[in-house]
Amino acid sequence: MSGIESTLDEVQQYYGTILQKSEDLRTGACCTPETLPPRIRRLAAEVHPEVKERFYGCGAPFPPALEGATVLDLGCGTGRDCYVFSQLVGEGGRVIGVDMTREQLDVAETHREWHAERFGHRRSNVEFREGYIEDLAAIGVQEDSIDLVVSNCVFNLSPNKPRLFAEVLRALRPGGELLFSDVFADRRIPERLKNDPVLLGECLSGALYTEDLRRILSDLGCRDVRQLSSSPVPLTDSEVEAKIGMVDFTSRTLRAFKLDLEDRCEDYGQVATYLGTIDGHPHVFSLDDHHRLEAGRPIRVCGNTSAMLSETRYAPHFRVEGDRSVHFGLFDCAPPASPGEEGPGGAAPCC
Repeated sequence: MSGIESTLDEVQQYYGTILQKSEDLRTGACCTPETLPPRIRRLAAEVHPEVKERFYGCGAPFPPALEGATVLDLGCGTGRDCYVFSQLVGEGGRVIGVDMTREQLDVAETHREWHAERFGHRRSNVEFREGYIEDLAAIGVQEDSIDLVVSNCVFNLSPNKPRLFAEVLRALRPGGELLFSDVFADRRIPERLKNDPVLLGECLSGALYTEDLRRILSDLGCRDVRQLSSSPVPLTDSEVEAKIGMVDFTSRTLRAFKLDLEDRCEDYGQVATYLGTIDGHPHVFSLDDHHRLEAGRPIRVCGNTSAMLSETRYAPHFRVEGDRSVHFGLFDCAPPASPGEEGPGGAAPCC
């Protein structure tokens, strides 16, 4: 058995047989309902109790403006997020959940029609496919077919992250969005710990060093990743802490778009104004952790931010003035950083 096959087998066993409910986790990474935004909390409350009981996510990757969209949830587990998205996209939208663990998909499938009836849909707009998130073509996910790819604390489990992100970008439509929550490390994980079944299953030993994520995506042509939120992951189990306590872990929610962007924030004299028309966001839209756009208030933006607002599904909700015909140098913008931390964009200024 190859190293990749061994890793996948260990993950399947951990999530298929060892973990039976979220309380079985041995870190504080799991996102509880109380930490969800109020609107998402209300939608999650409509999900079947058995589905929620076996939820292992670490964030809230739920963007707005999804009516009628096609959403792909990678590592969907028992389908909690899929059923939240079912409500967000509406009956005219579509949600595809992918997971390799049959035991979890069985739970998700069992309650599919129950959710359709509860949401008032004539038929379910959710489907589940068994397969590997590194090979979406094998389970029928077509190129340029997805509006939004999401994942909640799963990418760290992948043994082949470059191939995973390549598949994500293949599946996204031009202008499509990747929004995912995951556990990240402040350094590369020592080789001796990478195949520890408990550390792997707890989303620790597969956690990416933040700078390596930037490099992987940049090599694939995705040069601007934005951070929405970040919080520390406490190691609540003494055995886990003894093995890997020298690493600081954070749970982060990040977004990127399938756009032709630059690797630095460049100034073209552009100005963006949020129109206040996104459902549930009448006053403010947050693109990332330092772009808080108030309705009706013009702000200067870099070329990359301009593209994110005007060349994606968010375009109807913004007025962007100016183009990229005249260049004024680097845009003076950098994400907030904790002491000694460079953030997801590394040393390069990132708008």
